Amino acid sequence: MSVPSPNDVAAKPGVAPDVRPSSEEARLIPPPTPSSAGGPKPWTVDEAKSHYLIDRWGAGYFDVAADGKIVVTPGGPRGQRIPMLDVVESARSEGLYTPVLLRFQDILRHRVKKLNTAFEAAIDDNKYRGKYRGVFPIKVNQLREVVEEILDAGRSSHFGIEVGSKPEMFAALSIHSDNESLIVCNGYKDDGFIRTALIGRKLGKKVILIAEKLSEVRNIVRIAKEMQVEPMIGLRCRLVSKGAGKWATSAGEHAKFGLTTSEILQAIDILKEANLASAFKLLHFHIGSQVPDIQIIKRAVREAARHYAKLRKMGQQVEYIDVGGGLAIDYDGSHSTFHSSMNYSLEEYARDIVYNVADICDEEKVPHPDLISESGRAMVAHHSVLIVEAFGSIEKQPMSSANIDASTEHKLVQEIAYIEEQLRPDSLSECWNDLVAVKEEAQKRFETGLLELPVKARVEELFWGNARRMLAMAEQDEAVALPDGLMDLKPQIADQFICNFSVFQSLLDHWALGALFPVVPIHRLDEKPTTESTIVDITCDSDGKISKFIDLADVRDTLRLHPFDGRPYYLGIFLTGAYQDIMGDIHNLFGRVNEVHVFLDDDEECGYYVEETIEGNTIREVLAMTQWETHELVARVKSQVDAAIKQDKLRPTEGMRLIAEYERGLKDQTYLTLQGKGEGPRT
Repeated sequence: MSVPSPNDVAAKPGVAPDVRPSSEEARLIPPPTPSSAGGPKPWTVDEAKSHYLIDRWGAGYFDVAADGKIVVTPGGPRGQRIPMLDVVESARSEGLYTPVLLRFQDILRHRVKKLNTAFEAAIDDNKYRGKYRGVFPIKVNQLREVVEEILDAGRSSHFGIEVGSKPEMFAALSIHSDNESLIVCNGYKDDGFIRTALIGRKLGKKVILIAEKLSEVRNIVRIAKEMQVEPMIGLRCRLVSKGAGKWATSAGEHAKFGLTTSEILQAIDILKEANLASAFKLLHFHIGSQVPDIQIIKRAVREAARHYAKLRKMGQQVEYIDVGGGLAIDYDGSHSTFHSSMNYSLEEYARDIVYNVADICDEEKVPHPDLISESGRAMVAHHSVLIVEAFGSIEKQPMSSANIDASTEHKLVQEIAYIEEQLRPDSLSECWNDLVAVKEEAQKRFETGLLELPVKARVEELFWGNARRMLAMAEQDEAVALPDGLMDLKPQIADQFICNFSVFQSLLDHWALGALFPVVPIHRLDEKPTTESTIVDITCDSDGKISKFIDLADVRDTLRLHPFDGRPYYLGIFLTGAYQDIMGDIHNLFGRVNEVHVFLDDDEECGYYVEETIEGNTIREVLAMTQWETHELVARVKSQVDAAIKQDKLRPTEGMRLIAEYERGLKDQTYLTLQGKGEGPRT
């Protein structure tokens, strides 16, 4: 990918003119800037922040200290700073190796407060006559510590819970203690789901069952009569408005969930016949997750508000409008309508919802409803950072020199030597075309049996070495344009950093949906990164890699990292707190990673403390999940050892030692146990 010109910056779909990044911001590979003394300008941590776009996606929670270490400020930009590397090293001293998930619980509290404050301010500014009642959709992160922290942080605002399955319903019912807050029940429901929700109604909780289809309305009525309790019912409206981004198809007229306008009227009739017309409390809609464009949200809100107003004028005593999820976060920092970004702020989101509902209601002369949002991603994404250790690097193509001996080298090799002699910035395109021609000729001769393997290897070595040299030349001079073919080879030339983690377990959305996450070294940011790289995991699957990275102007195919110097090298994968924690399977039988839960504390000398550490899955635990019971495994291996002893292949003491080693290994964690020593030199 070439360095973009100012005219190229708008290449990212949806970048509006008023948020278009400058050419300096969007520069993929900034050229070295000479100092007044004529030498290269020293690399600074400010350049590191700019290069990795930390200030643009970090939402004020992440910064780079003067020593080049990433720090987190869980309470906001001006709060206590926690060096991430210190937490990682502390965890290592306790025997918790990478990959390790750092959870900064205070960020959860800050996000909940920020969301509620935004809606409260919008309500005051618009003289809105309803309240805001947020709920956390626990499908986004079902971990008990996360849910508890959010509910506690939102207690003064009566922040509630949204559930979408029977297990989530059981969890919510047990943890919910504020009867002024809501439990909103989405998803398809069987009798057991409905009965459990109505237990909550029996206990005085505001549990609202959202009907996704007409049969659910009938089932809710039937079971409520059996249990002798009046339900609270919501109807999901299937809007014409659709979302945008990767989840756009989850909304609109052909969405998986929801009732048509005709079905809503039929549902009202069912409730009337059952003398439960007053049970219809909520109108719900959902236009998808991670909606990047505020205009789409505004259109959907106005359409739903119109439905609400017409229902009120029909005599329905609807009290709530639930706008569903969709509040995005800016993964790439471009502030655009790209699927990994958003062109609005949390405050603008709240203002536009409040204003548009009020506008429609005032026009129709109906009461302002209480507003509900199901913001999950925006609440939890920032609080979780996956730390992985790069322990090796594969240098794909070395930058070798020809060093041709004309008397011994093949003619094709001599041609490459001549191309190398002619290589200058003004001849780069011509030299590239000639270089490609030589490589193609070598391949043709090999396929016809006219070229031996050593010559083919020599041509390929020199081809890639000169390709790297050409790329480096273009990076040093922004006036040099890269030929298309050479630009396409850039990912192939990039080094591969081998990291101790599984994409499928910890970063499923990247593999399945192409979702982007910021990846940044958590230390050495006072040093200039010089190695164009991609990241590969330790699974045996070729898809186990990160080869798409955030950028302002486009999606990058490589990420600049630091060369190995013999020390451990840690990368942070940020904004992983939404979905990634709980959606991964056990691909390759890699289990959950180690976790460290960090809290701010002014009484501590360092300003924080580790409240809890949770060890990741052991080998025997993940094997048990797939019906490989430990006792059976050991018994089978023991029988093989016994047979080997009888055949004099093993001595009895050696056999017992092997069995003990096998049993001990079952207690190890599923990931590699790195002792804090990188491989040093590249492979």
